Amino acid sequence: MNVKRISGQRTIIDRRVLGEEVTALALAAADGGRPAVLEALRRALDQGRSELARRLAEAPSAGHDCVGGHSFLIDQIIRVIHDYVTTHLYPASNRTAAERLAVLAVGGYGRAEMAPHSDVDIAFITPMKRSPWCEQVIEAMLYLLWDLGLKVGHSSRTVSDTMRLAKEDLTIRTALLEGRLVWGDQALYEELRARFWAEVARGSERQFLTQKLEEREARHKRMGDSRYVVEPNIKDGKGGLRDLQTLYWIGKYIHRVETASQLVDVGLFTAAEYRSFRRAEGFLMAVRCHMHIITGRAEDRLTFDLQRQVAEAMQFADRPGKSAVERFMQYYFLQAKRVGSLSGVFLSALDTEFAKKRTRSGFFAGWNQKPRMLKGYVIEAGRIRAPGDDWFAADPVRLIELFQLAEAEGLEIHPQTMRQADRDARLITPEIRRDKRANALFLDLLGGRKDPETALRWMNEAGVFGRFVPDFGRVNAQMQFDMYHHYTVDEHTIRAIGLLSQIERGLLKKDHPRASQLIHKLASRRALFVAVLLHDIAKGRGGDHSILGADLAPRLGPRFGLDDKETELVSWLVLHHLLMSRTAQKRDLTDPKTIEDFVGQVQSLERLRNLAILTAVDIRAVGPGTWNSWKGQLLGELYDAAEERLRLGHMRQGRTQKVAAKKVRVAELLGERGHLVEEVGALLRDAYWIAEPEDIIASNLEQYAASRSGGEQLSVACAVDAVRGATRVSVIAADHPGLFYRMAGGIHLAGANIIDARIHTATNGYAFDNFLVQDQHGQPFSEASQMARIEQGIRNALLAKVELVPKLAARPLPHSRAKAFDVAPRVTFDNEASGRFTVIEVTARDRAALLNRLAYALFKANLIVHSAHITAYGESAADTFYVTDLTGAKVKAAERLAEIEAALLEAASDQRQREVETI
Repeated sequence: MNVKRISGQRTIIDRRVLGEEVTALALAAADGGRPAVLEALRRALDQGRSELARRLAEAPSAGHDCVGGHSFLIDQIIRVIHDYVTTHLYPASNRTAAERLAVLAVGGYGRAEMAPHSDVDIAFITPMKRSPWCEQVIEAMLYLLWDLGLKVGHSSRTVSDTMRLAKEDLTIRTALLEGRLVWGDQALYEELRARFWAEVARGSERQFLTQKLEEREARHKRMGDSRYVVEPNIKDGKGGLRDLQTLYWIGKYIHRVETASQLVDVGLFTAAEYRSFRRAEGFLMAVRCHMHIITGRAEDRLTFDLQRQVAEAMQFADRPGKSAVERFMQYYFLQAKRVGSLSGVFLSALDTEFAKKRTRSGFFAGWNQKPRMLKGYVIEAGRIRAPGDDWFAADPVRLIELFQLAEAEGLEIHPQTMRQADRDARLITPEIRRDKRANALFLDLLGGRKDPETALRWMNEAGVFGRFVPDFGRVNAQMQFDMYHHYTVDEHTIRAIGLLSQIERGLLKKDHPRASQLIHKLASRRALFVAVLLHDIAKGRGGDHSILGADLAPRLGPRFGLDDKETELVSWLVLHHLLMSRTAQKRDLTDPKTIEDFVGQVQSLERLRNLAILTAVDIRAVGPGTWNSWKGQLLGELYDAAEERLRLGHMRQGRTQKVAAKKVRVAELLGERGHLVEEVGALLRDAYWIAEPEDIIASNLEQYAASRSGGEQLSVACAVDAVRGATRVSVIAADHPGLFYRMAGGIHLAGANIIDARIHTATNGYAFDNFLVQDQHGQPFSEASQMARIEQGIRNALLAKVELVPKLAARPLPHSRAKAFDVAPRVTFDNEASGRFTVIEVTARDRAALLNRLAYALFKANLIVHSAHITAYGESAADTFYVTDLTGAKVKAAERLAEIEAALLEAASDQRQREVETI
């Protein structure tokens, strides 16, 4: 294998000088001077690594130079060790035929591509069964390499054993494919190479291709099956280095190429595509080298904390609207996307090559299925293909038509045609963007009835999407640097469009029954598809993306073919696409003012229907697990209340009528125990009856009656609430100051997250408090032991059997990676959002004991918490409290609000919480 010559080799390591030093040390000691020799080797290794790290700091994108330099450094170390062992430790003056040894670099080391802390993969090859001399030499070399702190992957086999195992094991075959002689017996290495190509590779090309592609697919699934995950694996993830290496392995195995550049000579890449291959490979290698140097270990996962550090090391800078880390990650995702495109091109060329060699036999010999034509395209084997190389140049609108036809007809796009589309995407000019036919085709594709998600993703991969809609091109591969969003903006958008299509086709009725019905009642389905396309299109521009995106709608809507009414709806939906989720998750939906304010902004049933569907797909497209039944329940409650208000022009019932009607329904639920509505319910004020659902009220009344008859002063009940996707925890206890923050602390100590809390005090002084809790994965606690732990945690906290603050502070974060983010605490007050309460919203970095600390600060500020609503957005949490002062009034005095804000900011800060007295 031809290995690129490394510049300034002797400043990395001078093998001649090191060899002379080792020889002198060996001769000076009777036992070969191993400790001194090891120290000299270690010094040379450290100096070489320091020099390569210095070079990378000066040229932070020089990935090929860095990996080649580390490979060269290890080569020289191994050569010196081999000569030292065979000359001074185990010399053999007249070696027999069996006393021959070749040291091979295999795997990435064989390609001369080593990151600073990569494994050193070597193979010791002997001509026949190992002689005692060979065993001694191999053992001594390995111990020296291990003592240097190198992680060595090694094998020791005869040539014949190697051939036999390579035929059986794909991993061994792949490693051998890249075998390179580092030192030792040249003739033995040549024999191994000749036999490998003659006995192992010949005739197994198609099998190797199939196995490698299967291996790649399995690896992608293991790594998340998307190249747009926000913490990608640089080596093994989709679009990573391993994908590029797979192309090289396949090309080398089939065409015997020695370097990646020779893939151009055999027709698998064009010269431009190879340059793109090298650019992507060099960047990914540089990123991996920086990660190894920063962490001091073989780290391949580009985690949030590393992203900042690598971006700084590679000299990315902040720009208006985009931080350095976001610009770095966008460039990374563009390279990962390019890797995907190159894979398609490469496999297309191989497919064509094998198709020419394929012969039919038997009955079907000489028979081929005749391709059909569709609007000038060739359709064969379920794939659509351009009929000629100048197809798109003759009419660039066909670049849009291609993807629209593929979606409408349920066809795949031939990889060669994808290659042409990628090449010719530059033909999309402003004139083509204004073309009515092109825009009509695009709108048909966007709202396709079969699978617009897949076709749009192909369109994006080919670079056509961003060319045709430049505003979408600006968010292409753009990452949002937080733990909430799992994908880049373009991938999130395409997934949201796919989810909208699935809802329309009735594929998600179980998770989204309401949206599955509403979508067929819309006045304009295409307006909703355009709104989903535009809802995040203005991210990264340095302002509120909702406002900026809404400003784009009047320009893009008419261009796509929407009328004025549809365009106005799209603009409103983009402007308010977060309104429904924020209201549902952060506000008390039983407060009439919440519904009045929401309806005041929505104003029509048509907007409400569209907004409900857009909200569902937006949340779900964020990533796995972001949609759950609790969010569905909240959005459903808000939708029903708003629909009633919009349809009737008022609430169906006044406060008195609502309470009376609810008491009747609760009595029906209780059956024979319906008398509890009057006996116990009389203790509870109207606010309780308005706020709590009938099933929870019925449960509370029975719990209170049971606790009083049993003489209990404290009653805790836990039950799985499948409808709400959480575990309901109801606590009935004598009310006293600090009750809420203690209960919150006890629940957190049991490992549960509070997502909603309602706090009520009966006329006899008993608290009726209902919490909804989930585990760290957003699921209900369902096992009896888990519920018992929650109950015990609350009892311990309320009875002062445990010191809450130190215990809570010691609990690990559900997301320890949150430490990589700076979330400045923020407190806002709203005295207009509720008729009875002051609404306080606190946003801060999520961490152990946050809710307990905030609740304690409110307690110390002499505030009564009536309800709390907790929302997590990855690394940040938004906790909303409905409060009054001790007299039951809103808090309005400016100096009082300033005091409360200061106390909450201190509680929300990352500084270590002061110890507080327990009551």
